[in-house]
Amino acid sequence: MRRILIIEDDQMMAIALREGLESEGYEAETAYDGAAGLRLATRKDFDVVILDLMLPEMSGFDVCKKLRKAGDDVPLIMLTARSLEVEKVQGLKLGADDYITKPFSLMELIARIEAVLRRATRRYEAPECYRFGDVSLNFKQYSATKGGKPLDLSPREFRILKFLTEHRNQVVSRDQLLDGVWSYDSFPTPRTVDTHIAKLRQKIEDIPNNPKYLITIHGVGYKFVG
Repeated sequence: MRRILIIEDDQMMAIALREGLESEGYEAETAYDGAAGLRLATRKDFDVVILDLMLPEMSGFDVCKKLRKAGDDVPLIMLTARSLEVEKVQGLKLGADDYITKPFSLMELIARIEAVLRRATRRYEAPECYRFGDVSLNFKQYSATKGGKPLDLSPREFRILKFLTEHRNQVVSRDQLLDGVWSYDSFPTPRTVDTHIAKLRQKIEDIPNNPKYLITIHGVGYKFVG
């Protein structure tokens, strides 16, 4: 389930947006000032942040600037009651992914959320070669090393790692992994994913019982950090 953070000081609007997004299958949280929103955004994993510009404590511009300076590339959609082009340009230059002017419909917002999510997915296409820690992967040649020594990975394990690196730093559900890696005629189950992740940890993690790269997000799935 996609997680959305709404940072909006108009509490009635924020609640209406949260309820509307939840009715469409999203998980949503709200913050009513910029400082609180920034704290939430940095402490939790969100797929999209909806960010009002005119906020108490800290403006939306400053929230955006601090997130991007910290290296957080979560998709940002800025909200404002103003339609001045200079503000739109300023927000985009600071790193916002999209901009919507109030008033707007829930359906328009959802369309924009889906669009930035699609762009974010394309942004992380895995290169032919990928390195993390002392592990080196070549997805084209299906070869891998750890600490300079050959690493025996199955074709399925390569596909799992490719999918996870394409979605690195994102929470990926077991169903997403099943859809992206397994064929429908193989009749896999969520337990199949867990088994393969456990085997991968034995191969790529220094301490498999305390993984650094393949992180379990309890009740949801996994996140690759690398």
